[in-house]
Amino acid sequence: MASKKKGPRQHIGLKCSECDNFGYITSMNKNNEQLKKQAGEATFPINKYCNKCRKHTEHKQAKKLK
Repeated sequence: MASKKKGPRQHIGLKCSECDNFGYITSMNKNNEQLKKQAGEATFPINKYCNKCRKHTEHKQAKKLK
């Protein structure tokens, strides 16, 4: 039986900001993101290719994985 992962890394989904197409699943370190927000840096949004729009657009974090 598989055990649950331990640690601050979480799986997140990325949605296109223009068409709301859910296209990518990636992982992020929750602790590092909190430190970056305090310092004024931000990882998200990320520019990625959207298959539906057929161009590079900003992708934001999705609240739920699909």
